[in-house]
Amino acid sequence: MSGPPQLIAILLVPLLLGIPLTLLPHHLPGRALRNGALPAAERPAARQASAMLAGLLALGSLGCLLSLLPDLMAAGAVQTSMPWVPELGLDISLRLDPLSALFVGLIDVMGLLTIVYASGYLHRHDSTARFYSRLMLFMSAMLGVVLADNLLLLIVFWELTSLSSFLLIGYWGTQYDARRGARMALTVTGGGGLAMLGGFMLIGQITGTMRISELPALASHIQAHPLFPWALGLILVGCFTKSAQLPFHFWLPSAMAAPTPVSAYLHSATMVKAGIYVLLRLFPVWEGNALFQQIVLPVGLCTMAFAAAVAIFRHDLKALLAYSTVSHLGLIVCLIGIGTPLAMEAAVLHIVNHASFKAALFMTAGIVDHQAGTRDMRKLGQLSLYLPMTATAATVATASMAGVPPLGGFVSKEMFLTSVWSLQALSPMGWVLVAVAALGATGSVAYSARFLLDTFFRRGDAAFAEQARRNPHLTDPVWSMRAPVLLLAAVCAAGGCFPEALWGGLVRSAASTAHGTPVDVHLALWHGWNVPLLISAVALIAGLSIYLWLVRDRRLQLRPESGFWKHWSGPELYTRTIDRLFALAGRLTSLTANGSLQRYLVLLLGCVVVCAAGAAIAWPEALPVAGTRALLPATPLAWLLWGLTALGCVSVLRWHHRRLYSVVFISIVGMVTALCFVFLSSPDLALTQLSVEVISTVLLLMGLALLPPTTPRESSAWRKARDGALALSIGALVAWLAWVMLTRDHASIAWYFLQNALPHGGGGNVVNVILVDFRGYDTMGEITVLSIAGLGVMALMQGLRVERPARDPQSLAWSFAPSPLMLRMGATVMLPFIVLVALHVFLRGHQAPGGGFIAGLITAAGLVLQYMARGQTEADALLHVRHGDRFVRWIALGLGMAAITGLGAMVWGYPFLTSAAGHPVWPVVGEVPLASAALFDLGVYGVVIGSVLLTLSVLGQASRHAHPASLSPARLPDGMPGPNLLPTKGDPS
Repeated sequence: MSGPPQLIAILLVPLLLGIPLTLLPHHLPGRALRNGALPAAERPAARQASAMLAGLLALGSLGCLLSLLPDLMAAGAVQTSMPWVPELGLDISLRLDPLSALFVGLIDVMGLLTIVYASGYLHRHDSTARFYSRLMLFMSAMLGVVLADNLLLLIVFWELTSLSSFLLIGYWGTQYDARRGARMALTVTGGGGLAMLGGFMLIGQITGTMRISELPALASHIQAHPLFPWALGLILVGCFTKSAQLPFHFWLPSAMAAPTPVSAYLHSATMVKAGIYVLLRLFPVWEGNALFQQIVLPVGLCTMAFAAAVAIFRHDLKALLAYSTVSHLGLIVCLIGIGTPLAMEAAVLHIVNHASFKAALFMTAGIVDHQAGTRDMRKLGQLSLYLPMTATAATVATASMAGVPPLGGFVSKEMFLTSVWSLQALSPMGWVLVAVAALGATGSVAYSARFLLDTFFRRGDAAFAEQARRNPHLTDPVWSMRAPVLLLAAVCAAGGCFPEALWGGLVRSAASTAHGTPVDVHLALWHGWNVPLLISAVALIAGLSIYLWLVRDRRLQLRPESGFWKHWSGPELYTRTIDRLFALAGRLTSLTANGSLQRYLVLLLGCVVVCAAGAAIAWPEALPVAGTRALLPATPLAWLLWGLTALGCVSVLRWHHRRLYSVVFISIVGMVTALCFVFLSSPDLALTQLSVEVISTVLLLMGLALLPPTTPRESSAWRKARDGALALSIGALVAWLAWVMLTRDHASIAWYFLQNALPHGGGGNVVNVILVDFRGYDTMGEITVLSIAGLGVMALMQGLRVERPARDPQSLAWSFAPSPLMLRMGATVMLPFIVLVALHVFLRGHQAPGGGFIAGLITAAGLVLQYMARGQTEADALLHVRHGDRFVRWIALGLGMAAITGLGAMVWGYPFLTSAAGHPVWPVVGEVPLASAALFDLGVYGVVIGSVLLTLSVLGQASRHAHPASLSPARLPDGMPGPNLLPTKGDPS
């Protein structure tokens, strides 16, 4: 890895340390964490510890940023890079420049204030560990978005923000609105992320690079390419969905079901700014492009005006703030669409100002709800009498949101109006844009007045007023909730009175980075008498007038939120679309997925045959033909093996109704395959195939023991004919393709592995070196799938109990005979030798046939033998299984060890799973060849044993005899009773 470690620490501190550390206090022993009989999630000391740890980690991330500022100011950018999947153009490339530094500071500072606020806001029954761990995950994802210098890496973190925000919005998962809002946010923003991925892939195809920092130099080439409009459109869809622009705005108000700290963090300063960040980051790529301006400018301006008009009529405090957020996001997007230096500086300044006043107002709404018990402005009123400090801070923040001087919001709003006013001289449509901007500014004053006056100063509902007078708890909240609001209000005031001193250098540097050329616009509260100031004054007066007219005789409070447009609102259209998609999916599923595996195979294989036949008829000249490669003579042994295989296949067809017979005949095919590997000098594959055959046969028999010994005869004659024709067609097709491939000459890559296995992989066994080094990613994926399979069996079978029949098919009473003494004694004696053989196979695996996978199968076979000899009850007791928990831990340890081995290579600056090898000299033993891949192989060993024995244990548990009171008979779909069970000592396993 090249570059300063602080850069990657900014990202990793909240990710790798934040999640486990915020969970840790709830599992620590000690009297301080055990207050009475409170559950873990309610322990005050644990809650405070989680908050403190999360806050310290946010401070740590911010400290890493501050330590890089000298290098940033000296060099203009700081970057680090590490290869990840270079073949796909994907590397872990991070870059810190003034624009990303501004966003990193915003994410860290607002995250810290949110953590402080949440420590007082969350109820004692809310799990703070779950909240802070999810918040740390989201913070890391946002930091990854703004630091990524690779388009593919950016999209990885982009989708991670969608997933983590889903968890945060749905934090109160027992509430319907929270679940609905979380699903809606994930669907819209996740879908936008997929569109953005498509746009990024097109950009990569156009330029041949995924490095974001390299794209500005290729801007003219990108814009001249015929794929550019498609790439631009897809990327803009992703930005608009994340930043809640029309017509994708509706998810943001629905996400207000989240806890207020989540709204204050995600929906004012971070998540909704992700789309704006991408627009700014890629602005040099599409600067000067008419299509970009024609899309972005009107979308932003229309969003601003539309959301401002809707916000006035929302009765819930957070709903009003949600639409106001959409409106201000539209303002920023409009400025980016204008694209002048003044507009870019105004956009960056308003990002900071909006984060300050909107987070303060969301926290204010949370305080009102926390103290007064409601956010309904039709009830609230005169809360300034009870919450004086909160009312003071809210007044400052609301005035900043409305653009009232001398506050920060006024400065950026004047710059916005100046930028829009400059458009009127460029085209006849410029006056329309100015009018729409003025309407949006007027609406912002109106909804700001409603938020402030209806909540804190105007007389509200009489019943609420009486309840407020009698409520002794209706006071300013604890300082942990009060301090962030007061601090943000102070920032709003300072940003208006001293804009240049507070934000000037930071905003200009970030705007210059985004614009691609130096931006030098002085920030000031007063720019003299001009038309934008006149528009601002008119908007202020008109907005107040509109509000006062609407609240006359409480008309605004009595007006229902949902009128004629209810059925055409964004959430309603979204719900109807999703419902219709599910209905269509249900109809298609009913036509294809009726639970018949036979039908699935017929449809799948039939499509293959039709496609192959159609291609052969349409393009007969393109049919593959056999090659000219010299063939080897068929030896008598080869004919014998072929005959055994054919015999096994025919026998399965003949006796497939007898399940036990089918397993035996299928195992013949497996054994012949192992012999073929021996014949072809592949001992590793032969050992693996043989071990898999033994284990899979045992597991198949245990699974079949839960079913009747024979299958019902349900296929008619024409179905048999159809299936036979289909099987012959597929067999002929596969045989032909195999023949075509095997008779052609090809350039083998075996020489590469043979030459590099020992010098680069440190092993003489090429097959094992391929598995744990050259193709380590494949093996990592395979053991992950194996783990998922074992855990899936556990999840599906846990709790299932099959009724033990009273009599067998011959009407004899059922009983479990003890295992033969010879089997018990033999298994006991053999186990140490089996483990010794497995150890030998494992240790020699890097130099000779063997390895962790084969050793794991051998060990599993030895333990399976113990289950067969002793029965499940005794074997489980000896292994301390505890309903499979022991095996789950083995799987987790194996996966963890394999992953840590791969990450260890990255720590030393090498790609994931790069192996290190050496030949240390040990006392007595002498020189011993060692490779770090052995640790990875040990992880494979643990996963194999854990997965096999977990499956075995779960299948055995299903056939245990349940207590009669709780026993429910297992029935097959056709009503057949439960199966006969294989007897062993004491239990059926």
